[in-house]
Amino acid sequence: MMVTTHVAAGLLLAVPVAAVAPHLTLPAAVGAMLGGVLPDLDLFVGVHRKTLHFPIYYSIVGVGAAAIAVVAPGPLTVGVALFLLAAGLHSASDWLGAGEELRPWERTSDQAVYLHPWRRWVRPRYLVRYDGAPEDLLLTAVLAVPAALTFDGWLRALVVGGVLLAAAYSLVRKRVPDWIGL
Repeated sequence: MMVTTHVAAGLLLAVPVAAVAPHLTLPAAVGAMLGGVLPDLDLFVGVHRKTLHFPIYYSIVGVGAAAIAVVAPGPLTVGVALFLLAAGLHSASDWLGAGEELRPWERTSDQAVYLHPWRRWVRPRYLVRYDGAPEDLLLTAVLAVPAALTFDGWLRALVVGGVLLAAAYSLVRKRVPDWIGL
């Protein structure tokens, strides 16, 4: 899935925070966006979907951080909780997509996400055929709607901008491997 899809999913976690604690909207949204992005930084460092993808660890620690945020709500506790939960959601949801290969529509990889506790990869499910596929763009748009309706100002503009970026990427996705010479 596209990073914009993961960010939109993370922001979906921030919507209830905005509803019950509007003064914590910004740390919730920022934490969720950063958590939605972080796992994909392993595209540049280490092994993609292994080095920074921790579906189990992020989720477990995220639930603990969320419990702390409920008991002691504040910008730091809420931001950290949403960061960890969004990173866990990102890491786990990559299992529903394609493998980690450059041309995922060819289905040459059986490695979706690495599960560190069991030291093994899980196979891709292809519910989203590849990052930038039409269904990925649709998922980004649908997941972004609650955030676009809830947030205002620059946060709303960022959500809408993310959907537009996703649309542009989807239009050119299958050409990317040729453009980078692979």
